[in-house]
Amino acid sequence: MELEQLRAQLSAIDRQILELVAERQRLSGEIGEWKRASGRPTRDFAREKQVLDKARSSAAGLGVPTGLAEALFSLLIQSSLANQEQARVRAEGQGSGKPVLVIGGSGKMGRWFAEFLHSQGFDVTVADPAGPHAGFRHVFDWRDTPDQFAITVVSAPIDCMAEILEELGARRRSGLIFDIGSLKSPFIDKLKALAGGGSRVTSIHPMFGPDTELLSGRHVLFLDTGCPEATTEATQLFASTMAAQIRMDIDEHDRLMAYVLGLSHALNIAFFTALADSGETVPKLAHISSTTFDSQLAVARRVAEESPQLYFSIQSRNPWGLAVVEELQAAVGRIAAIIRDGDEPAFVKLMEQGRNYLASRL
Repeated sequence: MELEQLRAQLSAIDRQILELVAERQRLSGEIGEWKRASGRPTRDFAREKQVLDKARSSAAGLGVPTGLAEALFSLLIQSSLANQEQARVRAEGQGSGKPVLVIGGSGKMGRWFAEFLHSQGFDVTVADPAGPHAGFRHVFDWRDTPDQFAITVVSAPIDCMAEILEELGARRRSGLIFDIGSLKSPFIDKLKALAGGGSRVTSIHPMFGPDTELLSGRHVLFLDTGCPEATTEATQLFASTMAAQIRMDIDEHDRLMAYVLGLSHALNIAFFTALADSGETVPKLAHISSTTFDSQLAVARRVAEESPQLYFSIQSRNPWGLAVVEELQAAVGRIAAIIRDGDEPAFVKLMEQGRNYLASRL
């Protein structure tokens, strides 16, 4: 049989696979509707295990690598869950046409919140001097809008937050107000002043990026600023999702973010900076790479594609940021000294210390 004929058969099979995926998605949607009607949660971990176990077993019987089957069905499960979650958010949304203002709604996370709230039935207006976000009413300056919004989301650059929050208070804006900043120290006093002045204000930190579709396994931090009712109201916006809702002390937030964000960002920036300075090409390194290198390179790529201005703010505006980067610098210095001295026992001790630390916290 000719090569083109074989490829034509493959193309036909590919089409059949996609048609079956589409049918699976349709059935998954019906299951999601049944779950909502019966009050069942969207995610069923026991069922997921059954599906993956059966996929591995069936694959083994068909001579298909079990790893391929597990990866394929994991993707199908994730896609089905995302569709079910989004359908539930739409069905259970409490927007009912209530007006929402997203300040900075043309930025990446601003767009995410605009679309998220729109899916719940809110009537969203985007205020952003950068320009409109397709599909939404737009104004260039939020100050030109009337005080009519049930919710105001502040998704502006960190350096602009304090001014916006202060002016929201000066204008005595009503409705629920919250920021979604990655840091809070630069404007925490403005948040507390808003609450002290009687505003329904709280603070949120979504621990995920703007490309996120499925919130299962994701965390949303809710930080009380002096108005517990506002924090509770904000949590309700995520009640129909599978996101883990975590309430924490706003005064503790940035210290922890110095490790969760600052340390991880600095580590990856140092990694790709060392590679860039080495003069070695990525294709050459990737061609001979290890599993660890590939994983680290994938994370480093994602970090490199983020906003340099945002990442600089996360590093420089966090009061605990520099100390944590210096801790990283000291740790690298210790490793270098151990290697320079040929001190294998010290290296082993370092590895064992890390293994014990990680094992005790997983």
